[in-house]
This record gives sequence, C-alpha cells and structure tokens, in this order.
Amino acid sequence: MDRIEKLKRFLEQRPDDAFLLHALALEYVKRDDEPSARAMFERVLASDPMHTGTYYHLAKLLERTGERENAVRIYEEGMEVCRREGDEHALRELRAAYEDLVY
Repeated sequence: MDRIEKLKRFLEQRPDDAFLLHALALEYVKRDDEPSARAMFERVLASDPMHTGTYYHLAKLLERTGERENAVRIYEEGMEVCRREGDEHALRELRAAYEDLVY
C-alpha cells in the first residue's frame, strides 16, 4: 500500500485531522497532482485555520499554477494568522515568500 492509500485509511478514522490532511496534500504535490493537493490544503485551512504551514504550501502551489493573485491573498492571510498566534518563525517564512512574489 502506498503512502496516499495509508493516509486515506487514517483519514477514515479522523477525517478532519489537519496533520493527516496536510501530509496527504504533500504526497499529492510529490505526484504533481495539483488539483488534489489544493483540495487537501484548502480542507486543512477550512478545518484548522491556525495550521500555519499550510498557508505557505498552498500559496506556493498557487504560484506554480499561475494563480499569482490567489497566492498573494493566501500569503497575506497566513501572515495575519501568524501575527495573531505569535508564530514568528512561520511569519518570517511567509513574509520572505510573499516578498519574493510581490517585489
């Protein structure tokens, strides 16, 4: 059984587990399955908007697929969450990626 199938089986038990959803999205990214990865990243943020790492990965995916404006919006949303939560490390990573895209 491959990693995607294993993660899907775990998700049957815990369908809103942000860690599992994020891991599944990353597996889809590895397979260049952007639509499935995007759906999983969006599902993570719908169930757990404080999952700060997901903002970075979703915005990067949007950049790769040519959705610059959406990527900018996701970076901005992620930076705001990081500020509210006091997550300086994730904030720096999001800000650097945002600045690379915008400036």
